[in-house]
Amino acid sequence: MLRITSRDYESIRRHGEEAYPHECCGVLLGQFNDDGVRIVTSTARCGNTRTDSPQNRYNIDPRELVRIQREGRERGEDIVGFYHSHPDHPARWSTTDLTEAHWIGCSYVITSVEQGKAAVTNSFELNGADENDKHFLDEKVEVR
Repeated sequence: MLRITSRDYESIRRHGEEAYPHECCGVLLGQFNDDGVRIVTSTARCGNTRTDSPQNRYNIDPRELVRIQREGRERGEDIVGFYHSHPDHPARWSTTDLTEAHWIGCSYVITSVEQGKAAVTNSFELNGADENDKHFLDEKVEVR
């Protein structure tokens, strides 16, 4: 399960609207609970570095990701997940999303943005033993 504040949840959805018609992307920071709950305590917006098709693909610059991870650790936060938007497409993962997901045990949040307005937001846990076994599981989102 993913637990997130309403402030961070709305920030993710607003980011999708602002980036429309391109995909937005960012990082979820917080803690992993012993009971498997990922608790989001902050989010970090990232630039979508895809220039070939930013309307249906995203990429986070590895240097930006390392900086976010370092700054999060200084505040006692871990990377617990990632988020991106699907402009004019459902809030479901695609085969490309699965192929490009590598942080097993993390949450992947997707917001569909329809005609510039955030619609549905869903989350998926990347599960599996390794890259060859990875798969997404639907994940409950608790907004507080």
